Amino acid sequence: MSDPVPAILEGEARGETARIFADIRETLGSPVVNLIWRHLATVDGGLEWAWTAARPIYAGRQAQAAAARLYARLDPPLPCPLPPGALAAVGVSAADLPRLRAVADGYNRGNGPNLVALTALLVDPAGTAPADPVPAAGAPAPLPPLISEPDVDPQTWALVKAINLLGARPDEPILATMYRHLANWPGFLALMHAAWAPLAADGRFEAAIGRARALSREEAARLANLRADAGPAPEAARAALVEFTDHVISRMVPVGVALARWLPSFAAAKGAAPQDE
Repeated sequence: MSDPVPAILEGEARGETARIFADIRETLGSPVVNLIWRHLATVDGGLEWAWTAARPIYAGRQAQAAAARLYARLDPPLPCPLPPGALAAVGVSAADLPRLRAVADGYNRGNGPNLVALTALLVDPAGTAPADPVPAAGAPAPLPPLISEPDVDPQTWALVKAINLLGARPDEPILATMYRHLANWPGFLALMHAAWAPLAADGRFEAAIGRARALSREEAARLANLRADAGPAPEAARAALVEFTDHVISRMVPVGVALARWLPSFAAAKGAAPQDE
């Protein structure tokens, strides 16, 4: 299994698709090409249309600035802090922590900007985009391997699917790729599921997803006048943007922000007193 929806793996991209994938990584400063782009590569003309239309929003750093504003206003619910020794108890060492944080950082670099920029391809402009682009971030850390179903035991894959359903529709067709990277540490996924499940059960997670969706539409309307004229949208590409922005990306934005805030600092993981980050 590669992806739960049709998608081109980064390592299998060729020709114009490979060129656009490389441009996406460089323009976003992201270690990965997110699933929405890899899915659009399977739609006839979809990747070319969407990237042509959205690229100016990213290249001017307006998507990143809008995502930073969204993150600052989102205030997602956080699980209880991890107690001392919790990560070690599930097989996560202090040396593993930077790799876990790299997953959160890598997806936060992509999901927020993708949510606002791709929504900007779907909404009418409202006002003028703010002239406050954020500076480029440093180079992203490499991510751990992307896990597929044959790579792990059935219990781990069942856990991947279970955590993916938190805050999702019961018949959710899209598996968030971030969880497949975190599946390198099944114990951590189990710990994360136990921490996040109460937030989903009492409605706080759903409220955060709705807030992410609403904030993204507000930001997107301010960016829509920056999109390039790429011609008519392929119907399947537009449908994919609606599906991804309304659901999986809106869901993973609060997850990624909360995960980055929930993970302890390196010093705390080594047993030292926690420090501000």
